This record gives sequence, C-alpha cells and structure tokens, in this order.
Amino acid sequence: MRIRPSSSDDLATILIIESLTNKIPWTEQQFLSSAEVGHHSLVIEEKEGVVGFAIYSPIVPESHLLNIAITPSNQGRGLGRQLLQKVILQNQLLGVKSLTLEVRVSNNSAISLYESEGFLKDAIRPDYYSGVVREDALLMSLLIK
Repeated sequence: MRIRPSSSDDLATILIIESLTNKIPWTEQQFLSSAEVGHHSLVIEEKEGVVGFAIYSPIVPESHLLNIAITPSNQGRGLGRQLLQKVILQNQLLGVKSLTLEVRVSNNSAISLYESEGFLKDAIRPDYYSGVVREDALLMSLLIK
C-alpha cells in the first residue's frame, strides 16, 4: 500500500470510486475544476491499483476536507484511516491549524472514524445534501497541533 499525490491518469478510477461511494457523486467536471483551482488530491494504491482518494483545500491556517472515499470492497481495512492520517499530516506540514469537513448525518462509519482521529462535532447544516430526500450535514473540525 502507498499513498501518493493523484495525477490526471487516476481520474477514471477516481470517478468509478466516487460513483460507488457517493449518493450524489461529483462529476468529471467537478474533479477537473477542483484540480484547476489548486485543491490537493491524494490516492491510496494497492497492488490492484488505486482503491481510494482524498481531496482537500488548504488556505492556511485552515483547510477543508472536500471528499474522501475508499472502494466498497476495501472498506473496513483501515485504508480510510491511513488516508485521513496522511491528509492530517500534510496539512500539519503546510502550517494548517484547523481541518474542517461535512459528513452526512447518516454516515455513522465515517463519523466514527473522524471522531477516533480527534474531530469534534461542531454543528448541523440542515438540508445540505440534495437528492430525492434531502439530508443534513454534520460539521466537524480538528485542531492540528
């Protein structure tokens, strides 16, 4: 397993992972726009190829985790935790003091992961996620020392 910066060659795989893990997946254009504006992007790779990704936007002293996902067949193996820890470390090296994110209130496994890494529940943003049934977002933050 290795974690590395993503490249344009990873986009097709990232789009597949996104479609498998997100109720309202980002479009190819959203990923391209994210890269164009300078968001940071990492992938986690195993022998069979890329199995996850993370995208974050540091504007020191803050940073925002925009998207993180692991293929369903690889979830529960600690890969998401390793990827999240790498995001936290990279932000720390950039001088970031606070990392924030939104997560669906129904995504208990992600919320548990974030809490276990020190994130705090800050607030609820009502009807944040669109779809047939709108869903609230839990806002979370991590103070980075």
